[in-house]
Amino acid sequence: MSSRPNDYVLLGASVALTIVAAVVGGIITASPVQTWYQTIQKPSWNPPDWLFGPVWTILYLMMAVALWRVWRLGWGESTVRVAVVLFLIQLILNVLWSFIFFGLRQPGWGFLEIVVLWGFILATLITFYRLERLAGLLLIPYLAWVTFAGILNGVVWRLNR
Repeated sequence: MSSRPNDYVLLGASVALTIVAAVVGGIITASPVQTWYQTIQKPSWNPPDWLFGPVWTILYLMMAVALWRVWRLGWGESTVRVAVVLFLIQLILNVLWSFIFFGLRQPGWGFLEIVVLWGFILATLITFYRLERLAGLLLIPYLAWVTFAGILNGVVWRLNR
């Protein structure tokens, strides 16, 4: 793929979309992490709080690059439009999980939602991979982290029923 001026606009838009999701999720999460989340039971293998910021920063950047690599293939292609829509749905579900789990303090509903999120991430990954191999590969760490987060969410729900 050759680089065109439009590529930089799409890259900027891809990064901006993921940053917006990260910021909204962060705003929703910030207070409950310092208050409510500290008071509930968690498994011994729960990662330290400081780890989540760096991990999510890397994941959001990888997601942005993956989106850009697909988006630049051309909005005129129906397969690209489907892939971008899938990406946007999973991104919205990502933020929604933060709202349900942390904002509403509902680990049970959060677990249900993260299962749906996981399915949309997988669908996005497969769709991206079929269009542009590297774009799909870039989403594998995200799927792996959400798999781990889903298991953690399920255990937290079970421990705090």
